[in-house]
Amino acid sequence: MSTHLAYRWHEKRLKPIEFVHAVQLDELLGIERQKAAIVQNTQQFVAKKPANHVLLTGSRGTGKSSIVKAVLNAFAPRGLRLVELAAHDLIDLPDVVAPLRERDERFILYVDDFSVAANDPALTALKTALDGGIEEPPDNVLIYATSNRRHLMPEMKRDNEEYHWMEDELHPGESTEEKISLSERFGLWLSFQPFTQDQYLEVVRLHLAKLGHTAWDEDTEKSALRWALNRASRSGRVARQFARDWAGRHA
Repeated sequence: MSTHLAYRWHEKRLKPIEFVHAVQLDELLGIERQKAAIVQNTQQFVAKKPANHVLLTGSRGTGKSSIVKAVLNAFAPRGLRLVELAAHDLIDLPDVVAPLRERDERFILYVDDFSVAANDPALTALKTALDGGIEEPPDNVLIYATSNRRHLMPEMKRDNEEYHWMEDELHPGESTEEKISLSERFGLWLSFQPFTQDQYLEVVRLHLAKLGHTAWDEDTEKSALRWALNRASRSGRVARQFARDWAGRHA
């Protein structure tokens, strides 16, 4: 391995990423609680203190992926590195981890947009990595995963049919319990909610300023809100897309 900040597991080997997305923590607005929690966990990790695997769930475009990239940039000077791993490649986890175990750096295994079927071999690999198998897990590797699903696996209509009453209490069936138990294997679970209108507009102004467009008037605000309405989403991603369009038109 070289001295790159990030790598991608591809074709059964680690490939360095030459141009890492330079997201900064102070650019991420409206998610202060989530930032504080993940920064604290990562700070413990790079200090070689106990820390947890992290699951980030919630609405699309609300900063789940960006916050992981920002954490990498913030803690890279202290030895943090990142390995991007596709969900279906989790079956390769032992091979991914092997060359990392004896290194001085601290590694985040980053699984973006994670969701697996109940019979997916990657599910077994992930459970082993989170709970530990026969082989002792390396203390310099953590998993940070993002997902639009709360329980990481598709929730089926038939799952509701398994709910049953027991002494006046409603209990989920085995399928639902299995899905919940997978999420609970992550020690730190952060949820991301859709932005309010004010939060969305604040992020729009931030992205416009980064693009050198500091003017703000009623026309800009109405256009930003119309842009979000057309996409049925108020998120950081939508705010960034509007800012690029607006700044490009009015450059």
